[in-house]
Amino acid sequence: MREIVFDTETTGVDPRSGDRIVEIGCIELVNKVPSGRTFHAFFNPGRPMPPEAERIHGLSDAFLADKRAFHDHVGELLAFLADAPLVAHNAQFDFAFLNCELGLCDHPPIDMARMVDTLALARRRHPGAKHSLDALCSRYGIDRSHRVLHGALLDAELLAQVYVELTGGRQIGLALAGLAAGTAPLVGGPQRDGASLAPARPPRPARPHCASAAELARHKAFVETLDSPLWAQ
Repeated sequence: MREIVFDTETTGVDPRSGDRIVEIGCIELVNKVPSGRTFHAFFNPGRPMPPEAERIHGLSDAFLADKRAFHDHVGELLAFLADAPLVAHNAQFDFAFLNCELGLCDHPPIDMARMVDTLALARRRHPGAKHSLDALCSRYGIDRSHRVLHGALLDAELLAQVYVELTGGRQIGLALAGLAAGTAPLVGGPQRDGASLAPARPPRPARPHCASAAELARHKAFVETLDSPLWAQ
């Protein structure tokens, strides 16, 4: 199963007021395992960067001045996303910005049915706990020491690890490796994504556990050779 974990950095919090995406980072997962394929781009938003937004992600007007606009990247971005489910933290935010940018490029919006929100997953799995990306990294022992500022690709990489933990842990990749390699389908046992966690095997015939007459005779002959056995005292 192919999924895309992504994150965006923006000029603000409301695309309806003119805020724009300035960075997007995407990580491809196949059967919950990073494939090594990524998509990452910075965008010139065509508007000044508010100081409060720059303090979060560190992307200045000077840095973004020579970057291409979103519409210049939209084709390669959509090709990378294809029809995969899209995983994001507080995904409503990222989907709102992404679909706003697509609308400005005269592209149809991405179907919200493709959205997987790790914030919602975390709230269901850990009610009452902190659910920020930093808090979830701490909970699952994911190293984020290199995260000084927000960055879309770095945050997507961290979120991919969190998502795997939220959906069952790193052993998922081992369970589904056979499917990726084209081996026999998995049957029996607890189900996940239409497949189970135990490989199909032919039933093994029952093993005899009773000693045969010949084995009993050999044992009797051996016991008779023992000198002063304890049970005879």
